[in-house]
Amino acid sequence: MSETSGPEGDDASVIARSLHEPEAFAEVFRRHAPDITRYVTRRLGEDAADDVAAETFLAAFRQRNSYDLARPNARPWLYGIATNLMSRHVRAEVRQLRVVERTGADPVTASFAERSDERVSAEAARRSLAGALAALPKGQRDTLLLVAWAGLSYPETAEALGVRLGTVRSRVNRARLRLRKALGAYDPMATVSEEPVYE
Repeated sequence: MSETSGPEGDDASVIARSLHEPEAFAEVFRRHAPDITRYVTRRLGEDAADDVAAETFLAAFRQRNSYDLARPNARPWLYGIATNLMSRHVRAEVRQLRVVERTGADPVTASFAERSDERVSAEAARRSLAGALAALPKGQRDTLLLVAWAGLSYPETAEALGVRLGTVRSRVNRARLRLRKALGAYDPMATVSEEPVYE
């Protein structure tokens, strides 16, 4: 995960300073671009990732005057922008998930291969997961992947998507149920905390 503060201050301080010193915004890019790029790569593939990541920071720079400075961490805001931009690429995302389903090759983890037997098992699971993710409705997929792949908390995911916390809980729980049904006993989302649905 990216650090959200440094010698220059937290993200909100940097963004506030960038209103008068635009070059200061480069610090927000430095802190968060690697994570945003990995997230977009995993969802859309390498071809679209650099463009969408660059568009995310360009949009953030242009919208920085409307950033809520009471929020010290810009991660949810940036992931929300990236998610909105990725909505233009829904077909590319589903296509990327289908490629992973066929090949088992995750564009983010492919270069970090484990031992052969573990890799074969992981590739089989990855294929099944990719197919199940591709079948999820977009809202559930966006919500689940912000939690599981981007590492956002439920409140941060709600902030990123501009929805209520209960909606995030509901979408994650529905997505988990669909994945369990599609994948049987294998639960790839075991690390995603199961919070109760209040809606």
